[in-house]
Amino acid sequence: MKRAILVALLLAIGGLSVGAAAVQQPQKRLNVRALQKLRDNLYFISGGDLDEPGRSTWTGGNSLVLVRDDGVVLVDTMLPGAGRGILSQIKSVTDKPVTMIINTHTHYDHTGSNTEFPATVEFVAHEGTRANLARDTCDPVTNCAAFKGDNAKFLPKRTYKDRLTLFSGKDQIDLYHFGRGHTSGDSFVVFPAARVMHAGDMFPLQRMPFIDFANSGGSAVDFGPTLEKAVATIKNVDTVVGGHTFKPATWTDFVTYAEFYNDFLRDAQAAKKKGTSVDEFVKAYKVADKYKGFRADANQVKANTEAVFAGK
Repeated sequence: MKRAILVALLLAIGGLSVGAAAVQQPQKRLNVRALQKLRDNLYFISGGDLDEPGRSTWTGGNSLVLVRDDGVVLVDTMLPGAGRGILSQIKSVTDKPVTMIINTHTHYDHTGSNTEFPATVEFVAHEGTRANLARDTCDPVTNCAAFKGDNAKFLPKRTYKDRLTLFSGKDQIDLYHFGRGHTSGDSFVVFPAARVMHAGDMFPLQRMPFIDFANSGGSAVDFGPTLEKAVATIKNVDTVVGGHTFKPATWTDFVTYAEFYNDFLRDAQAAKKKGTSVDEFVKAYKVADKYKGFRADANQVKANTEAVFAGK
């Protein structure tokens, strides 16, 4: 009964569908999908499509795997129970150990298997993500309960504020944070030599975004400017992986997404200035014809509109 109440509460908090799915996910070994090669030493592991009926094979957020000469760097660890499956896929291409894990943000479906890796792994994240994971109490979607007690050793020990460069040459990784968005600690993880970026849940491809302003410091108002800064600052990227894009997308797709959200943001702010109510705006809102294939769930539109109107 308590579990049912918890799930109902999660679903009621303005768009926590991803978090609710993760809470309901049994903590057993998950069947992780096969590696897909993106470049010479960089691989993609899909967590599956969020729209899959019943999400029966969904394993969480997408991961990237960089194979270096002295070890493997993993970006995001999916849901709890995915750790062994991720390692099995990595072992299909290299015997080198995982030496570093980068988390794009705090959520359960991106940090869920951090504690299933050796404690010798170096965990890296934005300082906002580290703060969210280290909170005394938090909603399950934020995942801070997984890092209590002895598991505190899995908290990120290496953090950054605005930008961090790891390694060099073909192994270089650049981490960028441009402000609040999906959470307070979103990282854009760029592999310059491969011309690939993992954008986490700042890039849901063609969906109105879920913004966790309720639990993880996200901002519907700042989400748009954060995307604009990423587009203006990050250069020479061809391929973009989002947190839940079922396959890699293009830089053009990312730029178009930034335009889509910022159009929504400007429209919502203009409506508020005119005295339009939230319900009136949501009822009238439709995706512009130029964004072919984009979807805007009415519940998510309402949640984000409410936040914009409230200045959150």
